[in-house]
Amino acid sequence: MRRNRGAAIIVQDGKIALIKRVREDEMYFVFPGGGIEKGETAEEATKREVYEELGVHIQVKNLIAKVEYKGTEYYYNAHITDGVFGSGKGEEFELKDRGSYIPIWTPISELPNLNVKPYDVAKCVFDYYGI
Repeated sequence: MRRNRGAAIIVQDGKIALIKRVREDEMYFVFPGGGIEKGETAEEATKREVYEELGVHIQVKNLIAKVEYKGTEYYYNAHITDGVFGSGKGEEFELKDRGSYIPIWTPISELPNLNVKPYDVAKCVFDYYGI
C-alpha cells in the first residue's frame, strides 16, 4: 500500500534520533515520522508523528530528501523545542502486531553501519552532515 509520509532528521550533540524496529525477526532503523493524513501538509504530519513516536515537539527546518519508497516521503531537518525524548504514546506502541518501536539516540557517525530504511535517505543525511 502506498502512503505518503513525513519524517524528521533530528541531530543533537553528535547523535541522531532513530526508531529501532524489530518486526518479523528483522531489526532495522527508521527516521521518526509517519503517514500524512487528509488535510495535513508533510510538515504538519512530521510534527504530529514525531510527537506521537518520541514525545517531543520539533521545529521543522528545511527539506533534506524527497524519495519514492512506499509513497512519496519527505524528510526534514528538525530540532527539538520541548518535551521528553522517549515518552511518545502513539498507537504504534500499543499495536504489537506491528512489531516494536524503540526511540533511540545513536552517534551520527554510526549511521552508515546501520540497517536504515530507506537507505537512500541515510545517504542524503551522510551528504548533508558530511559523514
